[in-house]
Amino acid sequence: MLPNSADHVDQPADQSTMASSSPDPRPDKPEEACGVFGIYAPGEDVAKLTYFGLYALQHRGQESAGIATFDGQQMRLHKDMGLVSQVFSEQILKTLPGYLAVGHTRYSTTGSSRVVNAQPAVVETRLGTLALAHNGNLVNTPQLHAELLQTDAKLQTTTDSEMIAHAMAEAVNESGDWVQGAIAAFKRCQGAFSLCIATPEGVIGARDPNGIRPLVIGTVETSDAGVRYVLASETCGLDIIGAEYVRDVEPGELVWITETGMSSTQWAPKNQRKLCIFEMIYFARPDSVMNEESLYTYRMRIGRQLAKESPADVDLVMGVPDSGIPAAIGFSQESGISYAEGLIKNRYVGRTFIQPTQTMRESGIRMKLNPLKDVLVGKRILIVDDSIVRGTTSRKIVKALRDAGATEVHMRISSPPVTHPCFYGIDTDSQDQLIAATKSVEEIREQIGVDTLAYLSWEGMLQCTGEDPASFCSACFTGNYPVDVPELVKRSKLILEKVPV
Repeated sequence: MLPNSADHVDQPADQSTMASSSPDPRPDKPEEACGVFGIYAPGEDVAKLTYFGLYALQHRGQESAGIATFDGQQMRLHKDMGLVSQVFSEQILKTLPGYLAVGHTRYSTTGSSRVVNAQPAVVETRLGTLALAHNGNLVNTPQLHAELLQTDAKLQTTTDSEMIAHAMAEAVNESGDWVQGAIAAFKRCQGAFSLCIATPEGVIGARDPNGIRPLVIGTVETSDAGVRYVLASETCGLDIIGAEYVRDVEPGELVWITETGMSSTQWAPKNQRKLCIFEMIYFARPDSVMNEESLYTYRMRIGRQLAKESPADVDLVMGVPDSGIPAAIGFSQESGISYAEGLIKNRYVGRTFIQPTQTMRESGIRMKLNPLKDVLVGKRILIVDDSIVRGTTSRKIVKALRDAGATEVHMRISSPPVTHPCFYGIDTDSQDQLIAATKSVEEIREQIGVDTLAYLSWEGMLQCTGEDPASFCSACFTGNYPVDVPELVKRSKLILEKVPV
């Protein structure tokens, strides 16, 4: 059944155009693509549980959010531009009854930032409606796009996620089976994808054969004393609703959650896992658990490793809020140098479509970060951050610290230099825009204005995981892509919005 009036997919407003007037709108950080959430829990308020799951996953995407629910008779959908708390209200959630749901919070990588591209992507099949939420990025979108047009697929958006949904609809129509249709569709997809797919019968969770993007399984106790299943991009999405972490969805695995419980199918040969290492360093929330420990612990450990590799003679160690703080604490513990907060972050500043004045822009980063002058004055400071992409933000931070009275500013980065773009769901610049791809460490040091600069070694970063180094994708540091990327895509960092639809 087609979406009802709760669906905002046809709204004409395109807030992205309002933001385009900024002279430098792109953040100087890698940006995650999306967070996904799915739940099967008859008798529970699945829309509200999904809302809170997305609320916990808000850091994975702040452009749009959406929830689709199924009640056995019809699908209901609400999605719009904005943060989860802006898109949904108590009143809206009451219009989304059902016993199963999927949700999505988005940062666009393939497809422009428009409300029509918000997810879940909804497609009709002969078995009923499917609603698909996707984290990742395909590398064969031009080919898949052309194939779908040849079969008269009615593509409404510019996202690779909708293409996966249409490919699944075609296969479901042919096979008459949700799981078989999903597997047939996944075999047409190349790249990174972690998926939550809602159907009238149940919820599908799946990962690509390399497991590049994360997806975890949890259980939640329901009011009838039963146990139901939950899917989320990270364990923090389980914690917020009181769900218990069970395990990860394995690379190349499909789980099918219905009234009878959860079944598993290995839809593709299980390759060696290639989890994105940036999930460990930066993307995932520090309270999320991977490899049986919180990421806060891992980030402190890489800070200690950084102190061993690149010590400094300074008075204070501080981190760039918030992502640089655990590594800075680790650096302080290992080096014995006092840790202090020298920058205060305004955590209530989200994405704004109101552009600052020229004077405000020239003042640097004060909207989000403000230095503590009495902490910094007369001090030699070492500041720790998780990455440098273009260097624009780093340069502003260093200037602000010096203006606040720091006599020396040294910088340490808790990851290696980012030298290659990502094609698997991280929004990075093309290679010529990545500062470490075109400049030496010494040239970067001069450009951002620090006294010394050092990065964590690639070997140290992987050693600190305590896992097999080969089980992580670190292509943004090495250019060694686990899934072949077509040369055309590499040369142009092609995105689907350049392909007419």
